[in-house]
Amino acid sequence: MILIDGRKVSDSLKEKIKQEIISLKNRYNKVPGLVVILVGDNPASKAYVVSKSKTCVELGMHSEKVELPENTSEEELLSLISKYNDDENIDGILVQLPLPKHIDETKVIDAINPAKDVDGFHPINVGNLVLGRECFVPCTPAGIIELLKYYNIETSGKHAVVIGRSSIVGKPMANLLMQKNAYANCIVTVCHSAAKEISVYTKEADILIAAIGSANFVKSHMVKEGAVVIDVGINRIDDALSPKGYKIVGDVDFENVKDKCAHITPVPGGVGPMTIAMLMQNALKSFKKKLNAI
Repeated sequence: MILIDGRKVSDSLKEKIKQEIISLKNRYNKVPGLVVILVGDNPASKAYVVSKSKTCVELGMHSEKVELPENTSEEELLSLISKYNDDENIDGILVQLPLPKHIDETKVIDAINPAKDVDGFHPINVGNLVLGRECFVPCTPAGIIELLKYYNIETSGKHAVVIGRSSIVGKPMANLLMQKNAYANCIVTVCHSAAKEISVYTKEADILIAAIGSANFVKSHMVKEGAVVIDVGINRIDDALSPKGYKIVGDVDFENVKDKCAHITPVPGGVGPMTIAMLMQNALKSFKKKLNAI
């Protein structure tokens, strides 16, 4: 079993991004700019926002963080997005999800300029992804492809099973894996809650990607011997032995599954670090497009 080290891959990718930013700054006297907008005080969202802003600074990007109260109106948020759409210093706009219930997430995503949609959620980017055209790819699926690439995992003609159909991970992941590209070109099955017996599908997977948000859902009997298992889940469960009173686990029952795998990602330290690295990559890509430097 080979443990897929997302921190190592992420650090390598971020160092490349940092060096490219230094080079572009020397050439143009400008750096990429990313704004992260948080509405409300969800603790997990706050932690993500802090981490994203900190990484921006580490890589030499211009970073702006906007924290708005829970009762911010939809109109106020849309107005703020419009302002950043027109801001020449900002190349990427990220609105941290989920949003408070009184704000329509679809309207918010649609309001972001597709050229600054570094999350890859705008319908134009989603459509281009499905068609196999140039676009911003959602960060977590893009990070998973980078992990497959780094570990030189054969994908062409392999059966990939994706558990989960969210617009953030499941759907874009399936679309990426079926593209006629290197580290893709898979036969893809997407499983979700309508499956009567999900293990019928998961046991056939050469590459199994779990993205359902259910702690330790994937058990040993659900996994084929020699499979590649990518765990996207981040779940908090009670743990009396932990100083925090909880621990973070994935969607895969790691301890009981790992010995059946050729490769597996841990949680934490697997897919998670790649998501932020790919966000930075997307912001850099937007900046380079603006400069016609690609």
